[in-house]
Amino acid sequence: MKILVVEDEAKIADYLKKGFSESGYSVEVAFDGREGEFLIREGHFDLIILDIMLPGLDGWQLLQIIRRTSSTPVIFLSARDAVEDKVRGLEQGADDYLAKPFSFAELLARARKLLQRAPVREVTLFQLADLQLESLSRRVTRAGQRIELTNKEFTLLQLLLGHQGEVLSRTYIASQVWHMNFDSDTNVVDVAIRRLRAKIDDGYQPKLIHTMRGMGYVCEVRT
Repeated sequence: MKILVVEDEAKIADYLKKGFSESGYSVEVAFDGREGEFLIREGHFDLIILDIMLPGLDGWQLLQIIRRTSSTPVIFLSARDAVEDKVRGLEQGADDYLAKPFSFAELLARARKLLQRAPVREVTLFQLADLQLESLSRRVTRAGQRIELTNKEFTLLQLLLGHQGEVLSRTYIASQVWHMNFDSDTNVVDVAIRRLRAKIDDGYQPKLIHTMRGMGYVCEVRT
């Protein structure tokens, strides 16, 4: 699922992006209201974390724009902790309101609760460069050529394509593909990635699966 953070304080924005990314979410950040408006108009988000005191458009104005066309869940995260601000935010259409300073664990719990209510969009076609994966037919092609994958290879590739541009840790990959707690003495993830690369990248350009030393793996086109 994809989260948009609209926050002009860089340290808080980076903290939120890191926390939600490590919890398995795709995260984009906007540092002012205008940038947030642009990202909202251009893409789909399952949840928006929104500050109030923003340059360009403030949070109140941006929420009004969001609510004209979308029911996307919105959590206000603001230093304005007065009761009247919380009431105003909820009355104008925010789904939740959390005052700064805040506990990320509490924010994550509130976000998860809202995301459970949100309708899940099932993505059936994943594409990156000339690589395509169709989840319903379980068909994978590159440059028009059919590629045969095992069940685990298919699940691993779908996970990587579903998080394009995001670095996925070995721990996260192991939990999602093998439903296991990652054992640092087990190289199951590295072996699976190596086999998948042999089918997906060998003989093709550009290379799509990349190793981030000490961090994990990322699927993206590099220029």
